[in-house]
Amino acid sequence: MKKLCVILFLALSLHPKTVAQDSLVVVFWNMENFFDYTDQGGGEADKEFSSGGSRHWTGKRFYAKCDAVAKSFMWMGDRYGRMPDVIGLAEIENKGVLVKLLKNTLLRKYDYKIIHYDSGDRRGIDVALLYRESVMTPVDITLKTPWYGGRELSTRDILHSRMRLADGRNIDFIVNHHPSKYGGEEESRIKRHFAMKTLKSLVDSLNTMNPGGKIIAMGDFNDTPDSEPFEIISQVLVNKGFPLHEKGLGTIRYEGKWDLIDMFWVSGSIKSSWTTEILRVPFLMTRERRHPGEKPLRTYSGPRYLGGVSDHCPIVLKIQ
Repeated sequence: MKKLCVILFLALSLHPKTVAQDSLVVVFWNMENFFDYTDQGGGEADKEFSSGGSRHWTGKRFYAKCDAVAKSFMWMGDRYGRMPDVIGLAEIENKGVLVKLLKNTLLRKYDYKIIHYDSGDRRGIDVALLYRESVMTPVDITLKTPWYGGRELSTRDILHSRMRLADGRNIDFIVNHHPSKYGGEEESRIKRHFAMKTLKSLVDSLNTMNPGGKIIAMGDFNDTPDSEPFEIISQVLVNKGFPLHEKGLGTIRYEGKWDLIDMFWVSGSIKSSWTTEILRVPFLMTRERRHPGEKPLRTYSGPRYLGGVSDHCPIVLKIQ
């Protein structure tokens, strides 16, 4: 049975800070195969990423990744003068991964809560949302599964949560991880097309219920901003990542070239000043061997353990 999990973590900080309401820091990060280290019978990927699996994904390696993730968010807190208020995540195996992340790292000092949903993805990975209780609370949660050929796609669901800020304002956050190009770009494009249609249908519903409402859609769309599927969502949302794309910046790097596939799309009603930034977390970058420049430090390169976090860089939307 599909299960929606909203898990509360109370702040343990001895000196909790009052969080300002005039700005928000929103982060999205694809964590690349953030699996627990136990084989829970969830399929080949679950078995592969376990202590006895081919990756030798031990508790020591798992908690090293947790510490690196927490250290990254703390680094962002120093950079922006506040911890991220909302964090969208992709490639999370289950709620237990996030429970351990928040309970066993420096993040335990903060009042993060989890919204997570077990999807029907064939690899057993999901999207999730972390948010600070002192800043906002969920008032509505919606889950949408992309359909194709009369059936649900075996991919990640689209997670929507309407959040109410302490001052009474509402913002709709939508976390996406659209189908990859596995099997070929042309062959898989139709799946991303239908995932985008599902996203647009959700946004249309939100606009009908609340005309002029504030919407922030984030995620790994597995396409660059100039790709055909984005023509669908550009009818209702504005791409905040396109200027980065035009500058040749990106969140993943392949064969020496950056591509922007992780991004934010927002409603036109968000008229505040905003900044979108791709973060090169210094201790999670590594020099390329065959091309000049750096790339994100992954947890694995093939079967070889590297000790990083992800092949994606996090992307940040700061609203003031």
